[in-house]
Amino acid sequence: MNIRALIVDDEGPARARIAALVGEHQGFEIIDECDNGPDAVDAIVARRPDLVFLDVQMPEMSGFEVVDAVGVDVFRALVFVTAYDEFALRAFDARALDYLLKPFTNARFEETLERARRVLAGDAARDLHQRMGDVLDQLLPPIPERRIAARDGHRVVFLRLREIDWIEGAGNYVRLHAGGRALALRATLKATAQRLLGAGFRRIHHSVIVNGDRIRSVERLVAGGYRVTLESGTQLETSRAYEDQLSGLL
Repeated sequence: MNIRALIVDDEGPARARIAALVGEHQGFEIIDECDNGPDAVDAIVARRPDLVFLDVQMPEMSGFEVVDAVGVDVFRALVFVTAYDEFALRAFDARALDYLLKPFTNARFEETLERARRVLAGDAARDLHQRMGDVLDQLLPPIPERRIAARDGHRVVFLRLREIDWIEGAGNYVRLHAGGRALALRATLKATAQRLLGAGFRRIHHSVIVNGDRIRSVERLVAGGYRVTLESGTQLETSRAYEDQLSGLL
């Protein structure tokens, strides 16, 4: 089975060159090309490519913001294509993230494809996710201003983390409740809780995550546990297994 690749770059010639180079190697196929960040998020969420070539510097939404909006765990293999400064390149290299520095040679591109093959054939992706998260924490805006991508029907909507009231588990999906809307995100509740831990979100029930900044009041229940009331008026109850999460949040 071919490795399915997506190219994201706001420059047409750059996309064309990567597509041509990929086409010279067996076992790879280009499934889509995008010239901006929002379209890239939509394509990644919808098509789940194996390999993404992602430009760092793009108008409207940077490559880093694309990764953050979709979530690191969605990427099986990611290659930054960049003319970024030397400091950022050292950060990528130290964390084993691959990058192509424009202008790159054909030989360097072949090295990148071989690295992608190795990552996709083994367990290296798990380690790369953690290291990629470390890079993003250094280079992205403050956590409350970061965005997360979720589906609203056929649209992909970008929510800032501070806009989310609470999150509900629904099997392999979660529903993000924000401003009276419920938006779908393809992820488990466990993975979502881990992703948002540093943003002040806590899991208070086996099927509920709450944004600590949106809590209006907490009431102890006679039968045990707590009732949490949000700024929106929504009331949620904790389960005993997660009471310590609420205590830590407060």
